[in-house]
Amino acid sequence: MATAPVGSGTVDAYRDEADRFLAALDEELYLHFAGHKDELEIAQIYERFSDLTTVDACRTLEAAASDGSASCELWRFSCDGLFGALTRDEQEEAAGLEASLSLDVDGERVAFRMVRPAIANEPDRDRRERLEQARAEAVEEHLNPIHLRAFDRVREGVEALGAASYRELYERLGAPLARLGPECERLLDVTEDAYVSSADTLFRRRLGISLEEARRPDVLRLLRATEWDAGFPAAGMLPALSGTLGDLGIDLAAQPNVHLDVEARPNKSPRAFCSPIEVPGRVMLVIQPMGGPDDWHALFHEAGHTEHYAHTSADLSMEARRLGDNAVTEGWAALLELLVDDPAWLSRRLDFGRPDDFAAEAATVRLYLVRRYAAKLLYELELHEAANPVELRTRYVELLTDATKVAPSGADYLSDVDPGFYAADYLRSWAFEAQMRLFLRNEFGSAWFARREAGSVLRELWSEGQRLDADELLREVTGSGLQLEAIVERTREPLRA
Repeated sequence: MATAPVGSGTVDAYRDEADRFLAALDEELYLHFAGHKDELEIAQIYERFSDLTTVDACRTLEAAASDGSASCELWRFSCDGLFGALTRDEQEEAAGLEASLSLDVDGERVAFRMVRPAIANEPDRDRRERLEQARAEAVEEHLNPIHLRAFDRVREGVEALGAASYRELYERLGAPLARLGPECERLLDVTEDAYVSSADTLFRRRLGISLEEARRPDVLRLLRATEWDAGFPAAGMLPALSGTLGDLGIDLAAQPNVHLDVEARPNKSPRAFCSPIEVPGRVMLVIQPMGGPDDWHALFHEAGHTEHYAHTSADLSMEARRLGDNAVTEGWAALLELLVDDPAWLSRRLDFGRPDDFAAEAATVRLYLVRRYAAKLLYELELHEAANPVELRTRYVELLTDATKVAPSGADYLSDVDPGFYAADYLRSWAFEAQMRLFLRNEFGSAWFARREAGSVLRELWSEGQRLDADELLREVTGSGLQLEAIVERTREPLRA
């Protein structure tokens, strides 16, 4: 199939098989992370669709993209699939360990996947340190050897494709990495003073320590924002989401293609997630409500993905429905997620005191995340050019410490790396959200989220799936392309207020 001479029949057959592969893979990920099954079994899926993920398939799709008989998105999919196939054993092994590992902390067993939530919920600073130390040791001992093997397998795949490096390959696949590197450096420079000032204030207010004194476990506790828990109850999460969508003209309960998974299970992921098994026919929104601002953010983020996929036109090509520029779907996710920080939305949806104070604190947290991801992308650009990834461990610590002023765990220098430079997609999605939100506010007012006319515009834009990239979509809607600087003004606004 994929290795045959390129022709419309070959490309069409590949496209159809790719669609079925993604459906099977997303369903397996859903079953495992929703706690329906303990083991993540993706090797058999890759084996069943093995023709999609070969070096020959990648080369064939590259040629087809060059002569116009296939899209660049399909070529990128084949390369992503190749790397996924090459590392499928490592993915399964790592997922199995994460699901089965438990750590001994102070004589208590803590499931590995629950360590970070445990740190976030732990008021005792010394115990937070011990939890983090146990987590880092487990990553170093059990997971990093697996990550290193996976890294080496990906490099072998890059070499087999004839690319000079992973970075060079993804630049050929359309990732704007050469432009984003300098933009990240500028972003870090122009937000430095505002971040240091606001973050120091926030650490002192929430934890009673300065930014200079803060350590990695303190960040998780800071982000947990326990003092705001009363305003974000677990029982109110789904009603608030349903009400918000209802204001936009969307009846969540009546969407036949959206399936809510809200049951508690022992191994269910503690964070909400979305699995678009069929786009738009069967989209899973998974949540295990715990309450608190972070949990609300996660739910609304994944609901943004869910509504985007659920409203995508079934008439679009597989590439426009399932592939394309991920900054688009992440941008729609951010648009709903950041409603949780909006004083006008808070006043409408919740019995909430001091919404402006919460919005300012949330802007500081957003600034932390933006700066962290800018540094993460700069690190990944270096990592994928380095001869030996182990030597980049200290660089990981250096870059992220400089950006956030809090040293990360060096053990995470491989686990904190996303496939395909996804950090770039997140950064671009935050700019997309800032510019799209500004458009909606200009068109429908500061309470745009309560206007059915705004919902009509969103549904029309969601129906486009990912046919257009973030730059193209913004130009079509606002007249200007994506600008990373938009993130800066987006965070400054609540800080000034």
